[in-house]
Amino acid sequence: MPASTPATSTTPLRIAVLADSDTRWKWGALTAHRIAPRDDAQEALSLSGFLLRGRATPTPRQLAEVGVEAESLREVTSVEFLRAMAEESYDIVVLALVGGGVQAMLHGLKRVWEGRAERPVVVTGYVGVVYEKLADGLLLRHGADLVLANSRQDAERFRSVYEGVGADASAVTEVALPFLGGAAYEGEHDPYTVVFAVQPSVPDSRKDRTYLLNRLIKHARLHPEREVLLKLRSKPGEHTTHIEEQPYQKLVQRLAPPPNFRLVYGNMGEVLDRTDLLVTVSSTAALESLHRRIPTVVLTDLGVREVLGNHHFVGSGCLASWDQLDDGHRPSPDPEWVARQGVVADGSYATAFDAARERIAKLLAGALPPLTPYYTPATAPGYLPGILARHHLGPDGSPLPGAPAADKEPGPVRQIVRRAARGAYRHGVQRVAPVIRRMGEL
Repeated sequence: MPASTPATSTTPLRIAVLADSDTRWKWGALTAHRIAPRDDAQEALSLSGFLLRGRATPTPRQLAEVGVEAESLREVTSVEFLRAMAEESYDIVVLALVGGGVQAMLHGLKRVWEGRAERPVVVTGYVGVVYEKLADGLLLRHGADLVLANSRQDAERFRSVYEGVGADASAVTEVALPFLGGAAYEGEHDPYTVVFAVQPSVPDSRKDRTYLLNRLIKHARLHPEREVLLKLRSKPGEHTTHIEEQPYQKLVQRLAPPPNFRLVYGNMGEVLDRTDLLVTVSSTAALESLHRRIPTVVLTDLGVREVLGNHHFVGSGCLASWDQLDDGHRPSPDPEWVARQGVVADGSYATAFDAARERIAKLLAGALPPLTPYYTPATAPGYLPGILARHHLGPDGSPLPGAPAADKEPGPVRQIVRRAARGAYRHGVQRVAPVIRRMGEL
């Protein structure tokens, strides 16, 4: 069983990223590049991508949109990933998963690395703003060598939760969102461009989504000199981190938008290059926009509520309604609030990952102890076994009998069956399940 040895100046740093959706792949792959310790002699890194098989496994189009290339990219089950980690050698492993997935992999990795003199550094964190399930998500991530916090505010909250339950908080490391960047906003474009950045699950009702769509179209009619863009996350049939039951592109088919209204896909950074006003309910795109000093609005039309996530922006100076935007309102963000959110619009972004790099370099230089998650069969006997079982792992992190794991790449027939099964699942989620729920409300 090969052990992981630190990369030298003549060999690239070897990093494995396990992700369960397009958004988390983007976060994980970009984070890998940001946190890799490198000096003048160590410029390269070798990135291996693992995509956890499930309802949100990214499509080729979604992967291309992220724009991050990997030396290799393969779709795996949890057990197949753990097998790869036992057989292959890496310096760093980035777990870009939902909390339960992180916890399962921590226990699985602890088992497969038992008895090793050396093991990779394990890193995890959050894709964006953390506004719900703070304690639950954090404790499921406990046990990684680094738990990345995207802002000063998050770092303080993370440490408080860990210390409050008597868990080691030393893994919490302050960084910034890894996908920030791009040129700073320098003035209005021609035409002036308004972008509404949608989210797959916020809001989730057809009524609220139709309302927002109608207001966006109304804004386009009131300002025919402006270009008004509806920035979409995924095409029908594709899944992101969250399930989208009422896609905007289907709702808009029933309406009659003016010529200056368009639907756009693609990389968010490229869309922001031509944006004069970014509007959203609570998307992380707002932080990308604020980082570039683009006028940014977080909508209050549906209320300022935890379920929408826009409560996170209280104090930001960005909260406003469509009525105000129709009348020409331009927001003015609060500098102190922005500074606490990992946006680093002050130009310090280049050093935002220094602490993580230094910490990883020290860990790579020494012998790492076994992974020690907060949850164990002794501390959470009524919770942990179910989380592990969902990933076909037993209480000790070993594969359960009959766990799906292949010794080789699936053949053509198996690939066809998988695609058909995933298509049927997505059809059930997007078409059948909403109908059943509506019938239940009658």
